[in-house]
Amino acid sequence: MKKIFLFVAISISFGNLFAQSTTYWQQHVSYKMDVVMDAKKYQYKGKQELVYTNNSSDTLRRVFYHLFNNAFQPGSEMDARLQAIVDPDGRMVNKINVGGKESKESRIKILKPNEIGYLNISNFKQDGENAATKTVGTILEVILAKPILPNSKTTLTLDFDGQVPIQIRRSGRNNLEGVEFSMAQWYPKMAEFDFEGWHTNPYIAREFHGVWGDFDVAITIDKDYVLGGSGYLQNPNETGHGYQDVGNTVVYPKKTKTLTWHFVAPMVHDFTWAADKNYIHDVIKGPKDVDLHFLYKNNPKIIDNWKALQPLMVKVMAIYNNNVGNYPYKQYSFIQGGDGGMEYAMCTLMLGNGTLEGILGTATHELGHSWFQHILASNESEHPWMDEGFTSYIEDLALNEITVKKKKILLNQLIKPMLN
Repeated sequence: MKKIFLFVAISISFGNLFAQSTTYWQQHVSYKMDVVMDAKKYQYKGKQELVYTNNSSDTLRRVFYHLFNNAFQPGSEMDARLQAIVDPDGRMVNKINVGGKESKESRIKILKPNEIGYLNISNFKQDGENAATKTVGTILEVILAKPILPNSKTTLTLDFDGQVPIQIRRSGRNNLEGVEFSMAQWYPKMAEFDFEGWHTNPYIAREFHGVWGDFDVAITIDKDYVLGGSGYLQNPNETGHGYQDVGNTVVYPKKTKTLTWHFVAPMVHDFTWAADKNYIHDVIKGPKDVDLHFLYKNNPKIIDNWKALQPLMVKVMAIYNNNVGNYPYKQYSFIQGGDGGMEYAMCTLMLGNGTLEGILGTATHELGHSWFQHILASNESEHPWMDEGFTSYIEDLALNEITVKKKKILLNQLIKPMLN
């Protein structure tokens, strides 16, 4: 099998497309964002500059952004879906008693104003000229000041004002394990435009699809928080990130009221981060000199499991490299947060209070998504088999190899004394 597996996956995914057309293109984005967090209120303000390159043969007169936070409001499409379907996601509902019968109530429906999520956009400009905008649910439509011609680029700027919702699905604050900020899909995110057109599906807690590009993100937050996520930290000397070590655990300076964390993530299609005042942060070397980061709560009940997880993930990444292809970046972060396990660019958010076997399975699966979907950049919403199917396969491949090796070692330990 070896690395031919990735070639087969790509051939299956895009064979029909290339058969129909010999001209392939994809759009490109370059984000620069400066964000200031008000951690006490769970609110933030930011400025975004986005250089958008239109590599298609179409002239674009409109563009669209995702405003995922807006899904976490009473009356949203996500809320309506929870109230309408017979078997909603158990993480997103509360069990209640109605007339002596158990029923399920949408957690979004009962959110208070200071618990909802929102993302408000203002001061939108294209190359310095005002552009008209309209927000409908989780989608922002922009009527451009001037068309974006084929094979040309434009600079789009905006201000955004957000509130982090109570943790309900993937992103949010104060998850069930006490992680304060799980910042996934938190910024105005350009929708994908490809051979199918614009992908502007409303957010109802399904999967994602994004535009390849570069992210330059500065996050200013109270000094007591430790951050991890997508990209490479550019100012470790200011944050203490990776400079003051005790063993392999990073110690952070606490000299100012706030710290600014500056991350750069090249050629990815998303940017995610998490923050908590009580994170332990370990860094170890993985295969091909990749830094593997582990951020988890300073909870005595889970520390041993997270320490034991670290050398296992070095082995898992090596197995993926050998069987699929080398991981293309120089860092990956396993971060306790979110509401289960979810793949993001160069990192995962995952629950971490379970058994070692449980967190190993989650970490192995989510790391597998770095190849399927993040390298392939497939549309998870339309073609879930491409990411979940292949990832589940290589996850089982890796766990089986680790387990078999463990059994062999144990067998040798039992037999050798008998032979002696």
